[in-house]
Amino acid sequence: MKILLKLLQMRELSIILLMILFFLFVGSINSEFTSADSIILLLSGSIILLVLAVGQSFVLLTSNIDVSVGSIMGISAAVGGTLLVDGSSLMFVIISVIGVGALCGLINGIGVAQLKIPAIIMTLGMLGILRGLMLIYTEGMWIEDIPSYYKMYAVTDFLGLPYPIWVGIVICLGAFLFLNKTKFGRYFYAVGDNLDGAKLVGLPVKTVGILAFVFSGMSASVAALIFIMNIGFVPNQTGSGIELQVIAAAVLGGVSLTGGVGTVLGAALGAIFFTVINNSLVYMKIPAYWNSAIAGLLLLVIVISDTKFQSYFTKRNQAKLSNQHIESQGLEDSSP
Repeated sequence: MKILLKLLQMRELSIILLMILFFLFVGSINSEFTSADSIILLLSGSIILLVLAVGQSFVLLTSNIDVSVGSIMGISAAVGGTLLVDGSSLMFVIISVIGVGALCGLINGIGVAQLKIPAIIMTLGMLGILRGLMLIYTEGMWIEDIPSYYKMYAVTDFLGLPYPIWVGIVICLGAFLFLNKTKFGRYFYAVGDNLDGAKLVGLPVKTVGILAFVFSGMSASVAALIFIMNIGFVPNQTGSGIELQVIAAAVLGGVSLTGGVGTVLGAALGAIFFTVINNSLVYMKIPAYWNSAIAGLLLLVIVISDTKFQSYFTKRNQAKLSNQHIESQGLEDSSP
């Protein structure tokens, strides 16, 4: 029992537990929701949000926020779609699209870390600029006629899972290992947890801040490549409005808006859970116009439940430590 309680205190496991309970609830209404094919479809549908949430986690960990990821994804998709239609090589397309995301992230990072512009102002400005640039670049037109070979990657399996899911797994594990197993990765937590302390001990605070936005921009460009693969064309509103979902998914997964707390695995689970909530409404045969309201309500209930859940364990641990302290004081006082 004690081992189970300790495991439940891990944020990722509590999200998994809530997700299983939600699956069982929706599955009791419609058994198709828990079928293997439905789960694979849910995972595939969550990959874009997952990749964006992993990138956003770098920014949130440093106590900043990036609301321009949707626009970065949009301009990256426009560039990628154009290059693919023009017949450019796949490697050139990938490098160019990721380069666009990295450049946008670098501008955000320099604005926030070097010029001291508040992150919300800087990235809101970039959101508008990039959305306008995308419309100018595409002349307000959709980009169609994406080559068939590229669209086939979305349905090609490897070990039973489509390629986009493997891309999400590799990015998530790579980011997790970087943040938790490397010295430089742990700087992101230190900067977000105590900025002044990080400066005092000589950590490269500005470099970490800039890189956080660069990683976020690169994740948005990877999401754009997956989006083109899945959809097969590029609408002129690609990525519009997705930034709020990305932030909600990361927070749902336990990444703190105040910085220094959370993991990319938690953010990835949050993105999957967020997608599960949205798709569950279809299986419950709820009319589409209720989707946003019910999804928002479910998200609030789950986040509040998880917060209460974690708060219970925190208070329990504090009470336990307090009792141990009182007992140790009593032993010292009673000793001759």
